[in-house]
Amino acid sequence: MNIFVTSALAALIPLVVGFIWYNPKTFGNAWMKGAGLTEESAKGGNMALIFGLTYLFSFMIAFFSQGLCIHQTQLFSLMMVPETGVGIIPGSEDRVKELMEIYGHSFRTFRHGMVHGGVTATFLVLPTMAIGALFERRSWKYILINYGYWFISLMLMMGVVCQFAVLK
Repeated sequence: MNIFVTSALAALIPLVVGFIWYNPKTFGNAWMKGAGLTEESAKGGNMALIFGLTYLFSFMIAFFSQGLCIHQTQLFSLMMVPETGVGIIPGSEDRVKELMEIYGHSFRTFRHGMVHGGVTATFLVLPTMAIGALFERRSWKYILINYGYWFISLMLMMGVVCQFAVLK
């Protein structure tokens, strides 16, 4: 699948995981308490806008994640013209094709993408999210509930992107 289709499908993952993760039968009640929400206030708001923006932002994450979990994308950046930073160095197209034929499927598994998703969640999302939550005086329980959600979501998203996205 091309990267846009793959990203569009992977962007559904946070919605599905969130439906399960933040359900009152799992972590929903603890999360609402940590967020200072009641059941009534959680139901308020423009849900179409919230879910629409969630999907848009999830698409952005999925699309960007190809550079984090598909090592072959780095090959294309190596072939940029140094003076301009655009295009492919003249004459390198054949070398790119040759390298892609040899290494184009290396590390292109769901499992490999999941590893990158877990690492990204732990070393990028957790610190970013925790800093904001600490200044907002949120509990560690609240931070860990949200981190767990992103850990699982990013592992699944990057697994899908790494396994199914086709580079051209």
